[in-house]
Amino acid sequence: MKILVHVLALLLSSSFSVTNLHAVPLSKNIVDSNGHPMTLWHKQPAGQFDPKKHILLLHGRTWSSLPDFDLQVKGESLSTMDNLVELGFSVWALDARGYGETPRDTTGWNTPNKAAQDVANVLRWITQSSGQKPVIFGWSYGSIVAQLTVQQNPELARAIVLYGYPLDLVVSSISQKLPDLPPKIKNTAKNAASDFLIDGSISQKAIDTYVKESLKADPFRADWNQLQQWRQLDGKQIKIPLLLLQGEQDPLIDVKSHAKLFIELPNANKQWVVLAGGDHAALLETPKDRFVHSINDFVEWLER
Repeated sequence: MKILVHVLALLLSSSFSVTNLHAVPLSKNIVDSNGHPMTLWHKQPAGQFDPKKHILLLHGRTWSSLPDFDLQVKGESLSTMDNLVELGFSVWALDARGYGETPRDTTGWNTPNKAAQDVANVLRWITQSSGQKPVIFGWSYGSIVAQLTVQQNPELARAIVLYGYPLDLVVSSISQKLPDLPPKIKNTAKNAASDFLIDGSISQKAIDTYVKESLKADPFRADWNQLQQWRQLDGKQIKIPLLLLQGEQDPLIDVKSHAKLFIELPNANKQWVVLAGGDHAALLETPKDRFVHSINDFVEWLER
């Protein structure tokens, strides 16, 4: 009996590896946001699943949802969407304006307020479709978009997860001088591989696949202006439960900024998890199992 209990404990622990190598079926939805078509990807478990485990994923500054969150590499399990589905989540991933299969609007620019409004409209659509408010997750620039969204619309998300939260870089970009017209610069293979910093944390085959899929999905860099709108960011205005995920060796974050945010959060339902051996792309590297289990543990903890 003790052996059985020990085995069950191992299976349920956060160190248990996600090893499903079979891709989950992917569906594509088009959601209207103030007259603009937003591409929303979806995967969910077969049959019955926990209705409280809906999550919306927001990608970063350069690459869209599928290379970031649904990377398919033969013999490896690197899709965050698949890994979360295996843990019982219904997973949604949004392509922001000008990314992946969501077109730019007529201005050619995205802005912080546009991005937050788009996410708010998608959250409403998911809630209407599923009957449940989702958790919102943001990686890198997506974490800043997620924060602005829940500051402006705290009633739309059940909780928020921030990962690779680059607040200092975002604040420093506010004074950046921008051209009058969106430059639409070509993305490069060097940029696509730039987040993989720790030797041995990801296979070369996976890096090569990521570069290929990223350039296919996002051949041109999306353009943002009205960056002064980021001045609205204020941790004291985040009223919902929050999980802060930090890659131990992430060069784009500042621990002091994380600490300030964490201290200022008015909701006591908050966690801060450091992913040992992880950098800015930990969700695709060796810490990926702890990454998804940290999200799962947080969501289940909300029910306790």
